[in-house]
Amino acid sequence: MLNLSSITARMAAPANGWTGFLDRPKSASQAFLVAGAAWFVIGTLYGLVSAIDLVAPELFNNIPWLVFGRSRPIHVNTVIYGFVTGLLLGSGLHYVPALLRTRLWSERLGWIGCFFWQLTVLSGPLTFSFGYSQGREYAEYLWVFDASLVISVVILLFDMLMTVASREEDTLYVSVWYFVGMLVWTCGVYPIGNVMWRPATGAVPGLLDSIFLWFYGHNLPGLVLTPLALGAAYYVLPRITNTPLYSHTLSLAGFWTLVALYSHIGGHHILQAPIPNWLKVYSVVDSMAMVIPVGIVLANLWLTARGRGGAIWRDPAGRFVMAGTLWYLITCIQGPFQSLPSVQTVTHFNNWTVGHAHIAVLGFSGFIALGALWHVLPLAAGRRLYSERLVNLQFGLIVTGLAGFFAVLTIAGLIQGSAWYNGEMVYRVLPQIGVYMALRAMLGMLIASAAILGLYNAVKTITSGEPVALSAASEEVNP
Repeated sequence: MLNLSSITARMAAPANGWTGFLDRPKSASQAFLVAGAAWFVIGTLYGLVSAIDLVAPELFNNIPWLVFGRSRPIHVNTVIYGFVTGLLLGSGLHYVPALLRTRLWSERLGWIGCFFWQLTVLSGPLTFSFGYSQGREYAEYLWVFDASLVISVVILLFDMLMTVASREEDTLYVSVWYFVGMLVWTCGVYPIGNVMWRPATGAVPGLLDSIFLWFYGHNLPGLVLTPLALGAAYYVLPRITNTPLYSHTLSLAGFWTLVALYSHIGGHHILQAPIPNWLKVYSVVDSMAMVIPVGIVLANLWLTARGRGGAIWRDPAGRFVMAGTLWYLITCIQGPFQSLPSVQTVTHFNNWTVGHAHIAVLGFSGFIALGALWHVLPLAAGRRLYSERLVNLQFGLIVTGLAGFFAVLTIAGLIQGSAWYNGEMVYRVLPQIGVYMALRAMLGMLIASAAILGLYNAVKTITSGEPVALSAASEEVNP
């Protein structure tokens, strides 16, 4: 049995001054969490600008740094790396040492990793706005900032490995597996996908570049966002329900099947390209096989929560995490389905795929990231959550906004795909989807408002939340 006796233990305060500040336990975790909440605001505001540009493109004609071609990559990269990944990294810097019943090996290394990570995210608005990027979807950062992100990951990985080596708990709970695994995989996936051995272009010539890009483009959600989100969910749900994990064996089965199946499926984004047929088949087969790790994970989490739905849905963090698992189910039903060539003739290269991307990033990993924020931040800060009402309001706004996004983008995508399949010209289809683009912008206002509320609540929790003396409460997890 794994005794998580130090999950909520409060460490002694270090000395005053900058040295003491950087060494203060859980301070690097808090830095990532607050930065993630801030990037959520910035990322959604850029997304709103992009949505408005699709409705009224003439509005930003005289403001080059706000046109769609520049605001859209800022939105995408800031949401993925700044908001979702930032919150989940901050959560992991708290729960990994807690699960290992030890302190983070070096709080300063956590801060250094945070600095290099934020430098990369900040480079997006500063460079993309003026047309400086590598021009590859999800891989737009310039080479120097690619290097900054890799430096951050290597530093955090070293810090985690040393924390694991100095642990007091013998059993490695599955959340530790997922968090450390993500750092290991990113060290390989990111440099390969961003072609970092060619700093002048960040790309290789010809069709081969598409294969490299979508190897990375799909492993970004699969081997970065997914393990981070699942690690956080495996940490939060058993704590909220005060029950052991249903099966540690199932959790590791889900971990290894994710690794075995996910890394090969990016090719289903370029089935229409003349890539080798074996790669197309491999991508589609593994895409369909993803029902295995997804089914294992969801069964394990839901069986852990069985009979305790009231406790989960009453808890502000639990509500977000459980909703994230539901979005995970929807995402991983739609994803394999749309990898089939016969389906892609209608659903690819249009707003259907955009809707799918939103429920994968904001719905699955984003909801779990926000749940982890509201569960971990009070533990890391030693203060009660400033306002549960604001969290509940944020939840309602994002659920409404994202559900609306998914509906209107799916409808718009089917209109586009069906028209193009029947030989209609692109410009004739645009008036038919205009109302859906307007609805998209309106729904984006709800999500941007929710992000602002979340940042306010996070800052107030740290600065004005009621201080609490956290006990060394323990819980049992069946490995």
